[in-house]
Amino acid sequence: QVQFVESGGGLVQPGGSLRLSCTTSGSISAYTMGWYRQAPGKQRELVASIIYASNTNYVDSVKGRFAISRDNAKNTMYLQMNSLKSDDTAVYYCNTAPPSIHNWGQGTQVTVSS
Repeated sequence: QVQFVESGGGLVQPGGSLRLSCTTSGSISAYTMGWYRQAPGKQRELVASIIYASNTNYVDSVKGRFAISRDNAKNTMYLQMNSLKSDDTAVYYCNTAPPSIHNWGQGTQVTVSS
């Protein structure tokens, strides 16, 4: 059972940037990994995924603004978020893709507001 720890969230103005990190004590190299988010009153959604080193996919709403990456040697995954919008406000989580219900962490809050 792998536990993920997310960090890097915060309060940012519209148009700003944040970089989220996801770390784990276990190895992620064998897994397709994903960043998910859950906004108030909405279902959790997959926003970005990465297969191995560079095969990435994004939900349409973040294409061109977010970039997912991973460092398997450090068991760490990242989400670079640029040109942030108020609609990006949510708690962000990392997990495998598809997700394992046993691996959800606490998430990191991202709030985009002026």
